[in-house]
Amino acid sequence: MTSQQDQRMTGTSGVVLSIDAMGGDQGPAAVVAGIAASAEKNPEVRFILHGDSAVLDKLVAKSKPLAGRCEIRHADGVVSMDDKPSQVMRHGKGTSMWSALESVRDGEATVAVSCGNTGALMALSMVRLRKLPGVSRPAIAILWPSRSPQGFNVMLDVGADIRADAKDLLQYALMGVSYARNGLALERPRVGLLNVGTEEHKGRSELHDAHQLIGQTAEDAEFDFVGFVEGGDIPGNAADVIVTDGFTGNVALKTGEGTASLIRDLLREAFAYSPLSRIASLLAFTSLKRLSKRIDPRRVNGGVFLGLNGTVVKSHGAADATGISAAVKLAFRLAESGFTDRLKARVASAAELAEDAVQSAGEDGTHT
Repeated sequence: MTSQQDQRMTGTSGVVLSIDAMGGDQGPAAVVAGIAASAEKNPEVRFILHGDSAVLDKLVAKSKPLAGRCEIRHADGVVSMDDKPSQVMRHGKGTSMWSALESVRDGEATVAVSCGNTGALMALSMVRLRKLPGVSRPAIAILWPSRSPQGFNVMLDVGADIRADAKDLLQYALMGVSYARNGLALERPRVGLLNVGTEEHKGRSELHDAHQLIGQTAEDAEFDFVGFVEGGDIPGNAADVIVTDGFTGNVALKTGEGTASLIRDLLREAFAYSPLSRIASLLAFTSLKRLSKRIDPRRVNGGVFLGLNGTVVKSHGAADATGISAAVKLAFRLAESGFTDRLKARVASAAELAEDAVQSAGEDGTHT
């Protein structure tokens, strides 16, 4: 049911994003504030908001940047952070998360954005949007602040599935390359395979197999394979796309977020230690502000679900208005670039390349 208040979009031009307004720790007020901040900077973006219309009508009515740019779809249910994906699969119809994905499925919006339960969002996305032909396991890709010229590296998977064999890792590499091209404008991305060392004899057998498959595919898929990389290369300049399994990637992501938070706290303590240090903090204010902004996880908030018939951006569950605005900005950029259609084309051609690589590896005696 669509809200009857005057919150409907006044035009159909521009990019339309579907927003799950109820699925975050900060509640719908933070979501509306986040999309309003993004709307102020991007006049071409429109929104379909899903959730409690009585609450959303009031919040949107108070926001000038959203005037005439929102359509509100009422949804009674909310997927909580404690809900099991299996439960949501059976009883999730009627929730704001389900409704947000339906708008993408029906072609009303290009990208869905949600702060909700990651496992439930992935499960519902696979059911409602379906996997692309040839995709075995979807992946979650994130942008990681780095020393590279573009300022960020792509890393995947960071939690969609804790397992990944050699074929999955090859597929992640190919999807990551497509994301780097469309999200970071890199014509020929460099791909690295995360391992416990860069030496060829190190790591599990599936990593050795994946190393060969990715290397055999690189030239035809138009990317550069730099081989094994280590944890220190995730924020470095050795590769633009870091490929790993979801277990390792998620641990690395949470570690990085925790480290960034620790650095901010330690800097705050250090500059508050004495009168002289407080004076020093004033002198260094501009530089400290730049550093804080550079390592702030909220400003690179948003993991992209790759391998589905539609694009889904997963915002951090604890995201505030700043974090949600960053996730919406990412969703808008991907929608504007036609990312979904480009990824479909990339996956279709990649499936053939992957099959050729697997067959070639089998002929060479490699076990995959």
